[in-house]
Amino acid sequence: MDIMCLNGWGGKLFEYLLPYIQTAAPEILCLQEVVHSPASDKDWLTYRDGDHILPQRANFFRDVCRVLPDHVAIFCPAAQGVLWDDDLSIPSQWGLATFVHKSIPIIGQAQGFVHKTFSPVGYGEHPRSRSAHGVRLYDYNSNRSVSVTHMHGLRDLNGKMDTPERAKQAQNLLDISRQVSTAEDVQVICGDFNVEPDSETLRILADAGFSELVTGRGFTSTRNSQYKKPGRFADYMMISDADLVRKFDVVYDPEVSDHCPLVLSI
Repeated sequence: MDIMCLNGWGGKLFEYLLPYIQTAAPEILCLQEVVHSPASDKDWLTYRDGDHILPQRANFFRDVCRVLPDHVAIFCPAAQGVLWDDDLSIPSQWGLATFVHKSIPIIGQAQGFVHKTFSPVGYGEHPRSRSAHGVRLYDYNSNRSVSVTHMHGLRDLNGKMDTPERAKQAQNLLDISRQVSTAEDVQVICGDFNVEPDSETLRILADAGFSELVTGRGFTSTRNSQYKKPGRFADYMMISDADLVRKFDVVYDPEVSDHCPLVLSI
C-alpha cells in the first residue's frame, strides 16, 4: 500500500502537481490546504487578507478528483470564507481532503478538529481552525486493517514553537486516530504539522508508540526551493510499526508545492 501526504499550497503549482499526482496515483492521498469553491466555475480566484494577496486554484478539490477518477474523494473543510473574482466575493471552503482508491474498502472514518471548530463565516483570526481526517481501510494484499489520519497543524504567527494549543492539537490528532483504529491495526499519522523536529507534538506522538520517519530516516528538510523562509521542516509521517516500512521518501523533484510530498510504502 502506497500512502502519500502533501500540502498542496492551494494548487498554486497545479500545472506540475496534477500530472505528478496522476502519474504517482498513490492508493491513499492525504492532501492539505485544499480549496473548494462550488459556487464558481472559475479556475483562479484571489485570497485577500490585508496586504496578503494570493492566487488560489478556485476548485482545487475538483481538479484533483479529475486526475484521480478511480479514487473515493472526501473533503473536510475547516472554514468557509470568501475569495475574490475582481470585486465579486465568492464563498469558498478551505481544508483538507483524503483520496482512497476504490479497490480499498473504507471500513471506518472520523472527521474532526484539532484546533477550534468549523468557522462558517470567514476564515477567522489566527491561529485559525484546523481539521483532521482519519480512515480505516482493509488491505487485501496483506490481509490486515490500516488506519491513516492526517491534519494541517495550526499556524502561529509567532513561529513554530511549542504552545499549549499545539500540545492539545497533538492530543486531538491522536484521539481521532484512535477513533478509527484498533490495537491490531497498522496506524499511520501524517500531515503538515507546522512544528520543528524537536517539538512537543512529535514527543506526544512518539510516547503513544509512533515512529517518526522524516528525520528518523535521515531527511534534512520537507521544503524545497519554492519556500523562501528559514526553517526547513513542516511535514511529518509516523507509523505504529516501523518494521513494516518497505520504503519511505521525501520527494524533492519534481517541485509541486512549497512542501515536498512524503511517500510511504508498507
